[in-house]
Amino acid sequence: MVRNQTDLSDAHWRKSSYSNTSGGDCLEVAEGHPTLVPVRDSKRPHGPVLLVDAAAWAPFVEAVKAS
Repeated sequence: MVRNQTDLSDAHWRKSSYSNTSGGDCLEVAEGHPTLVPVRDSKRPHGPVLLVDAAAWAPFVEAVKAS
């Protein structure tokens, strides 16, 4: 297993534009990491973070939009 050493302690998290105040299923992404897109559950800000390769992020978002 590979452990990632990405420091996210000062990360600026941006909530999905589809988020609302009723506590729906939302995610946040951290900006400022050119090769990775850190993703977390907005309802669990201290929970686990998924690190997605930046090259895979745009196709993933487009696939979600198309579904």
